[in-house]
Amino acid sequence: MLWEKKLAQWSAAVRDRANLPARLTLWDGQSYDFGNFSGPSVTLHVKSPAALSLMLQPTLDNLGEAYVKSKIDIEGKLSDVIDIAYGLAKTSIDKQGGALQNMARYFTHTKSSDKKSIQYHYDVSNEFYQQWLDPNMVYSCAYFENGDEDLATAQLKKIDHILTKIDLRPGQTLLDIGCGWGALVIRAAQKFGARCVGVTLSQNQFDLATERVKAAGLSDRIEIRLQDYRDVTGQFDRITSVGMFEHVGRKNLPAYFKRVRELLADDGVVMNHGITSSDPEGGGVSYGGGDFIDRYVFPNGELPHISLALQAMQQGGLEAFDVENLRRHYAQTLRYWSDSYEANSDKLHTMVDEEKFRIWRVYLAGCAYAFENDDVAIYQIVGRKAGRAAKTLPWSRRYIYDGTSALNAG
Repeated sequence: MLWEKKLAQWSAAVRDRANLPARLTLWDGQSYDFGNFSGPSVTLHVKSPAALSLMLQPTLDNLGEAYVKSKIDIEGKLSDVIDIAYGLAKTSIDKQGGALQNMARYFTHTKSSDKKSIQYHYDVSNEFYQQWLDPNMVYSCAYFENGDEDLATAQLKKIDHILTKIDLRPGQTLLDIGCGWGALVIRAAQKFGARCVGVTLSQNQFDLATERVKAAGLSDRIEIRLQDYRDVTGQFDRITSVGMFEHVGRKNLPAYFKRVRELLADDGVVMNHGITSSDPEGGGVSYGGGDFIDRYVFPNGELPHISLALQAMQQGGLEAFDVENLRRHYAQTLRYWSDSYEANSDKLHTMVDEEKFRIWRVYLAGCAYAFENDDVAIYQIVGRKAGRAAKTLPWSRRYIYDGTSALNAG
């Protein structure tokens, strides 16, 4: 058969280029090895001929589709599975003569489409996320100050790190754009004495965040809104945006930062915490990974390069004065999430169908690999309104770590 010849040629090519410790088995018992080994660390079981067109063009998108659609089953440690998937994608792309990055794509980001995309991702169910996030349900990169913290501790340290960076003081007003389940605004009110507004487009997040604020006795200091950031009015002393600007769209970033500037007090401080592409051309996640994420995980998500984020910030009228790369921290965070997801797989299987379960399983583990290997990064950018006097900038970053603020000294 023609496909048998193609499989034999493909497996031989992979052995020559990468020597991967993996085996492909077919529904009829035939097998093909991708390397020279005594026993494979990963075995891919192809369940029917319908999967062969995807397997013979093994981009991360095609491999992911084959897995989430149950066209293949996989044996092996999950981290090894992800390594093999990247290895297969790279050899396929090398064979075609170059490193293939996602083409830069631009999506239409209306209020309606953005709300629909956010709700697709976040409104699986609150209980689903509770199975693998920390108790405060912080769904963003944690901060491992020493490297040995557990996830819950590292997430609180992340929030404190952010709130200290922006020099949040008692009585100041804080807007949190994309507030999730409310962990940051609750911490800001409880520990820093701020008066907070948190906005989200997720109904589930809004409901639970509102409950948590009430349970904490902070309803007089925190308002949770089901609202688009573009519809917020007024001015705030401090603004945070954590894990939200990935949904804005690259071409819309100047307008996003301009709106943030309009909402910021003249002597205010803003902090943007977001994932960036390591591709200077703005291609997103490489080897077809971005296509998989857009189709199954984050519809209409777009990752800018850090240079584009900084340029858009300046175009929006903001001056960046502190930039920190937390890529290592996100790789660690995702390993925690992925391990917790695996540990709670029986419970998660009762909450979602098999396709949804597989999507999240491969997404979390795949993202851990991507951050570990500089496919993507994450930056915290602290800024303020552009054009202010130099004397209002801090002399050093010491205030972030010892709490003795030198911001807005005048």
